[in-house]
Amino acid sequence: MLKESDFEGTVILEKMAALEKIDEFFDAIDSDDFEKVKFLLRQANVDHEIIAMVIQKMMTGDSRD
Repeated sequence: MLKESDFEGTVILEKMAALEKIDEFFDAIDSDDFEKVKFLLRQANVDHEIIAMVIQKMMTGDSRD
């Protein structure tokens, strides 16, 4: 499971914060709502490569517990 700490200091969090969507973003990740995650990342103008990386990490359940 991806955690907020996986994104600390990243452009993704900065952009989500600017949109006031951090909680919504992590709720979508927690519920494996891939479409919502993609929508929010596109809304934040995150490039396609980063979106693909986030989705891949969600799919593989990448976690550093």
